[in-house]
Amino acid sequence: MNEYDSDYLAQSLINYGLSAVDNPNNADIILINTCTVRAKPQQKALSMLGRISAIKKRRPELIFCIAGCLAQEMGVRLFERFPDLDLIMGPRDIGKFYEILDSLITGRKKVIITDTGSAPPDPVRCSGFFNGRISGNISIMVGCDNFCSYCIVPYVRGREISRFPDAILSEARNMISAGIKEITLLGQNVNSYFWNKETNFPSLLHKMGTLDGLYRVRFTTSHPKDMSDELIKCFGEKESILCPHIHLPFQAGSNRVLEKMRRGYTREKYMDLVYRLREVEPDIAITSDVMVGFPGESSSDFELTLDLIKKVQFDSLFSFKYSDRDGTLASKMDNKVDESEKVLRLGILQDLQKQITLGKNRSLEGKKMSVLVEGISRKGGYPNFSGRTASNKVVNFSCDSNMIGHLVNVEIKEGMNNSLKGEIIL
Repeated sequence: MNEYDSDYLAQSLINYGLSAVDNPNNADIILINTCTVRAKPQQKALSMLGRISAIKKRRPELIFCIAGCLAQEMGVRLFERFPDLDLIMGPRDIGKFYEILDSLITGRKKVIITDTGSAPPDPVRCSGFFNGRISGNISIMVGCDNFCSYCIVPYVRGREISRFPDAILSEARNMISAGIKEITLLGQNVNSYFWNKETNFPSLLHKMGTLDGLYRVRFTTSHPKDMSDELIKCFGEKESILCPHIHLPFQAGSNRVLEKMRRGYTREKYMDLVYRLREVEPDIAITSDVMVGFPGESSSDFELTLDLIKKVQFDSLFSFKYSDRDGTLASKMDNKVDESEKVLRLGILQDLQKQITLGKNRSLEGKKMSVLVEGISRKGGYPNFSGRTASNKVVNFSCDSNMIGHLVNVEIKEGMNNSLKGEIIL
């Protein structure tokens, strides 16, 4: 979602008449878009602000801006800590950025804008911005109404507002015309997308499937408590461009911890969703989020989390240690888990998932899979190109550059921890 917001802000800057530079020392405007969902990205953002402040001191004419969730959370306190800042802007205000630029460039006035009630902005039209890209993101809603006890997102991104479906489809058509072949629909909880009686999330997926030139559709993130039968059925529809992959956070395997988290489901409910998803699409890839060390999490609670991972056999996991977020219910809870214990539990969990992921990837050896060629492999050398399967597995293989943006058949030769190695079938 931050990538989507960053693209929006970059397009606004380009439309204003500016162009990107590779080195911040050569920039006229530097804008840092931030996340504060956990302690680590917040610390990284504050560290970056410190480095850019040093540049600003050498070049006072530089316009220095911060946007995103950290800007929303800290607000005016950022001016106190970083007096060289010119703009503090929350994530719900990015649609006003183009107008704010005038004040920053001509008026040289400090600006702070952190309105969590703002409606989603209309998409930016910036000619050529998506050229060369194969995949792109579209935000279909903003905000969150769930208020999980550990999560700061509803406080910094505001309450849920869904976007007009025609605006979403128009944005998709614009991206497709620029060469985008795969679109990921974004929301804190896409399952709760709702425009009217005729348009909920499954119906929006069906409308996306009618767009000419679009090969694939993905979405993230889903909340288990709002996963409907109608959405599950979408994965079993023949000729659908919906990818057989779902990111379905479970966060903990203990019902006691899930209740304290205010997640609104049980481990049994989660397991039933997994069963029903695999019933309609046996090859569906399931990924998830999980945390360790939630306040009061006992050893037996942690064992239940490991047990759920063993039973579900996730394709991959985003795993992390719990960290207090100011203002959340969990930050005020007693019985905090010691940091060293959180580190130990995270290591055990990640080792388990590495074994599962490697086993799943090796099980694909010898299979033929459709891959969307995205570009040159990040690893460099041989094989020289990479792409993703519909189930979101990264595959490295060799092919000609004119195949970028096309679907090709690849035979999987080797399954590794984080990717697959394949050979194109001509």
